[in-house]
Amino acid sequence: MTDEPASEVIAALYADSWSRIVATMIRFTGGDWNLAEECAQDAFTQALRRWPDEGIPRQPLAWLTTAARNRAIDTFRRASTEAAKLRQWAALEAKAPPPYTRDSEIPDERLELMFTCCHPALNLDAQVALTLRSLAGLSTADIARAFLVSERTMAQRIFRAKQKVAHAVIPFRVPPAHLLPDRLPAVLHVLYLLYNESYSDQQHKARLSTEAIRLARVLATLMPDEPEAQGLLALMLLQEARLATRLDAEGELVTLEHQDRSLWDRKRIDEATAILESALRRRRAGPFQIQAAIAACHATAASVEKTDWPQIVGLYDQLRRVSPSPLVDLNRTVALAMAQGPETALPDLDTLTASGRLDGYHLLHAARADLLAKVGRDAEARASLETALELAPTDAERRLLQQRLHPGRT
Repeated sequence: MTDEPASEVIAALYADSWSRIVATMIRFTGGDWNLAEECAQDAFTQALRRWPDEGIPRQPLAWLTTAARNRAIDTFRRASTEAAKLRQWAALEAKAPPPYTRDSEIPDERLELMFTCCHPALNLDAQVALTLRSLAGLSTADIARAFLVSERTMAQRIFRAKQKVAHAVIPFRVPPAHLLPDRLPAVLHVLYLLYNESYSDQQHKARLSTEAIRLARVLATLMPDEPEAQGLLALMLLQEARLATRLDAEGELVTLEHQDRSLWDRKRIDEATAILESALRRRRAGPFQIQAAIAACHATAASVEKTDWPQIVGLYDQLRRVSPSPLVDLNRTVALAMAQGPETALPDLDTLTASGRLDGYHLLHAARADLLAKVGRDAEARASLETALELAPTDAERRLLQQRLHPGRT
């Protein structure tokens, strides 16, 4: 039993155990995702109605799972006029799930749900939407607001994803070992996209970032032999550790060199570096581990000047080999300028600019403006800043660039 208010216990269980119950019910109902979610939601609704008066059960997760299962059985009973449904109900009665305790873990089913949501047969939008609905337990309205679409559009997106799972006969299981190297990156990519995506407001961004970290923890715990899962978790924690210093009191962006490092979350940084070291000891460094190592170089440095920039350049060289992209090239060039000076880095940046691969990316032009200014090419620097300003996607980024263009203006 617990002395916590029932509503707080239920909220904590919803955050921690929604995916467990949904995954169990998907298997219990023979793959009916909608019914599984309805049964899980009904179980939490019953808890909200009954626990404040009746008290919190000794095994609250077992209570919720049993309530969800009973709702599914009632649904099949109501459909018992169909012989097929009767047979299905009888089969379900015979395979009741084992009882839960507060500390119980259902690793296979949660993992199965994660891999099913991120199946390569689904497009990326569908993977993200299904992950948020089925694993994070967000409402369709919340997901719609997060991605700036109507609730009806998001409902259709989630419905189509579930239909594709059913009609394409996507198996509800963790892929066999020989397919994991091909399938795990999709899961990691979706979780990182959830963490980094731009949302309509800070409240939604904070909530979804928290959910992404929680799901990354689940994945790293359930797949301890996969260092990239640990690398992703470490990367998220390192980025989250600096969150409080990225905006000032007025809500304006604060660049890395001006952030107050004393306010960084050292507990998160220590946890992340320990996770990363454990992953790297397996000597199978992938892109998330390398990105986490770069983030750790920043997080553990006393200042921008004391940052190990040569090591960061070397890490970007590794990242270019395992996951080449123009963004990696840009970030490496910025690090090279810090390690060896702007004169050394400018030719690489000019080559990247001439390639046209990042023409519409404002940070390319902002970085070029910075290097040009440092070598005294002020007119070109100003032109690059003006281009960056035209391309900046948010008001906060535009204000930051305006300040660089007009440093004396408030």
